[in-house]
Amino acid sequence: MSSWQAVAVLVDPVRRALFDHVRRQGKAIGREEAADAIGVSRHLAAFHLDKLVEAGLLGARYEAPADRPRGRGRTPKVYEAISSIDLTVPPRRYELLASVLASVVASSPDDLHSAALEEARTRGIAFGCSLSSLPIVDALERLGFEPAPAGHGRIMLDNCPFHDVAVDHPELVCGLNLAFIRGLLAGRGGSGTPEARLAPRVGHCCVEISP
Repeated sequence: MSSWQAVAVLVDPVRRALFDHVRRQGKAIGREEAADAIGVSRHLAAFHLDKLVEAGLLGARYEAPADRPRGRGRTPKVYEAISSIDLTVPPRRYELLASVLASVVASSPDDLHSAALEEARTRGIAFGCSLSSLPIVDALERLGFEPAPAGHGRIMLDNCPFHDVAVDHPELVCGLNLAFIRGLLAGRGGSGTPEARLAPRVGHCCVEISP
């Protein structure tokens, strides 16, 4: 299926809600759980989940629940996120350029590294100013961080937009990410600016935001 067709599959709001829910679970889930999570019938959830599988946006397999003994009948179907989806139209290789630049900065003197952190903060401030009319969660969502409230006013970031580069250069990329988000928060202005700090989680963004 082409990138255009895959994008079209996500236009349906129910399908998009199911896609987002499954991808954020970090495990395979069944039709019933997915249906309950977004408030639709099991039949409707099954229809849309299978469409997402056909589009290559989710994976599926048959698996008996781990907490229940295998009964008679067909093994339940479960759905899970796939490791990476590229819906860029037309295709780009920004990660290659970013990786090259990250390698140069990572092996350069400290003054260049400091300049990179300052540039990341400056870019963050610019984004913060331009998105100041949005709630912080919406601003982070628009930038691809997939914010998730975590209680006591904290916000966890489920997605690292720079994940592929961070795998090879975690210290550098996490530092730049932290500087960018701190700049973003500062650029929004207002009283009671939240605080960003490093809180690495495997498979997620390394930054957490606290009141």
